[in-house]
Amino acid sequence: MCLKSVPRKHALTAAPSRRGMDEPDASPRRNGSAAGARMHGLFTDADTGRLTVALTLSDSCLTVQRIDCASPPEHLDLRDCLGSRAHRGEAQGAQLCVYFYPYRRRWMVSAPVRQRDERRFRLGTEESDEDASLREAQRWARAINTARRPEHTHGLLFSEVRRPCGVMVLVNPQSGRGQAMALYNSHVQRMLTEADIPHTLFITERQNHARDLVRSADLTQWDALLILSGDGLLFEVVNGLMERKDWEKAIQTPLGILPGGSGNALAASVHHYTRASPVWGEDLLTSCGFLLCKGLVSSLDLVSIRLSSGARVFSFLSLAWGFVADVDIESEQFRQIGALRFMLGTMLRLASLRVYQGKLAFLRAESKSGPDSASFPPADSRLPDHLLAPLEQPVPRDWTLVEEREFVLVLAMFQSHLSEDLLAAPDARADDGLIHLFYVTAGISRAALLRLFRAMQSGTHLDCGCAHLVYRRARALRLEPLSSAGVMTVDGERVEYGPVQAQVHRGVARVISA
Repeated sequence: MCLKSVPRKHALTAAPSRRGMDEPDASPRRNGSAAGARMHGLFTDADTGRLTVALTLSDSCLTVQRIDCASPPEHLDLRDCLGSRAHRGEAQGAQLCVYFYPYRRRWMVSAPVRQRDERRFRLGTEESDEDASLREAQRWARAINTARRPEHTHGLLFSEVRRPCGVMVLVNPQSGRGQAMALYNSHVQRMLTEADIPHTLFITERQNHARDLVRSADLTQWDALLILSGDGLLFEVVNGLMERKDWEKAIQTPLGILPGGSGNALAASVHHYTRASPVWGEDLLTSCGFLLCKGLVSSLDLVSIRLSSGARVFSFLSLAWGFVADVDIESEQFRQIGALRFMLGTMLRLASLRVYQGKLAFLRAESKSGPDSASFPPADSRLPDHLLAPLEQPVPRDWTLVEEREFVLVLAMFQSHLSEDLLAAPDARADDGLIHLFYVTAGISRAALLRLFRAMQSGTHLDCGCAHLVYRRARALRLEPLSSAGVMTVDGERVEYGPVQAQVHRGVARVISA
C-alpha cells in the first residue's frame, strides 16, 4: 500500500567526508570562524526574539556568537549537520533552521551517541521586507547545505547519486514488536525532511509484498530503496530486484537499511563499519538514519545460494544450519518481546541441545581457482556461479573437505553482525568478497556454547580458545545435511532443508553506508 507521498523538491545536499562517519576525538576543534569565513550575519534568537546572535559560516563549521555577553563562541561542526532549511516565521521575518546530530554522552550510556540538536534563528524585524528576509535565510540555508567538507576517499556520496526523484521507503508494520510505523513517524520522516530527501512511503501488507513490488516497479522513478524493518524485508527486496529482466541495472539501485525489526543485523553491520562504538535500539536508528542521509553509496556483496530443488536465492547476510537456525525460527513465537526473543530462544535450545550429522566442504579464500575449475550449467545467466559444481557431482579438487561428523551449528556470515547485539564476524566488510565460515562440532558443553555467544556480543568469541569452534574464510561452500530433519535459514528466513551450496559475488549490489 502506498500511503503517503512527500512533495519533491530540488535540493542541494551537503557532501560529508569519511571522517564525518566516525566518532569525534576528545581534543578541542580549532576550525572556528577565522578559518576561511564564507558568510557572516546577525540573527535574532528564534526563542527569545532578541537580536543576540552573530553567525559565521566557514567551510567546516557554523560559529554561533552571542553578542550580548562575553561567552566564548560555539563552533558547530558541519560534519554533524544533516541539513538546513529556511521558511517564513510565525512572526515577522524568516527562520533559518539548522539540524545537527553530534556525538554526545548521555546518562546511562557508556559511549557517545548521535543526538538531535536543532538550532533556529530568525532574520528580520517588524520593519523588514519579509520577502527579502526569506531570500537571505534561503541563501544561508543553501550555503550551509553546500559547504565544502574534506574529500571522501572511496565510494560515491548519496547526494551525488540523487536526482530530483525521491526515494521509496518500504515499511513492514509487523516486523519486530510491530513498532516500525511508530519509528517512521517519530524519527525517519523527520530526518528525511531535515535532509530535504523527498520520499514515498509503502506499507507492506503480506509476505513477499515488497518482493513483488520492486520486481515490477519503474526504478527510474526512485533514487534509492529504503527499508525500515528487519533483515527479512531486505531479503525480499534483493531477490525481487534479481528476478527482474533488467537485474544487472536494477541491483545497482542504492539500498538503505533502517532498523525496525528484531534482528537488525545489516543495520548493526553498517553502523559497525563506521568504527563507532556499538549502539542499540533508537540510537542505532538515529545512527543509520544519519548515515542514510549523508553517507556513501558503497558496494555490497551478494551470495548466490543454490538449494537442493534447484531453486536459487541471493543473500546479503548469512546462511545458517543447526543451533542458530533453530533459535531464529523457533523464537518466532516470541516476536512480541523484540530482540529478547533470541535470548529466550537460546536458553530454551540450550536446555535440549541438538546435534546434526552432515558434510561440509569449502573453497578457501586464498585459492586461485578460476572460471574453469567447476562446471555449473549456465541455465541461469544471473551472476554465473563459476566456482560451483552441480550438487550431484563431487566438489572440485582444490576444495577443503571436512570429514563427515556431528555439528552443533554451521554459520556462514557475509556481514559483521548476526543480530543487533551479536558481532559474529568482526573483520567482515560489506564488500570484502568473503564468506566468513564458522562451525561448532559436537562435544561442546552447554556452558561453553553459552560462553561463546556471550563473547560474540563483543566479537571476542574467537579468543575463547574453544576447541570445538572453527573459523575459516572462504569464497564458496557446500553443506550436505545427513540428519533427516532440521532447519536452514538464509538471512534469517527459512528455506528448504537439504544440500545447499553458495558462492560469493563481490560488490554486485550497492548500499548506503559509511
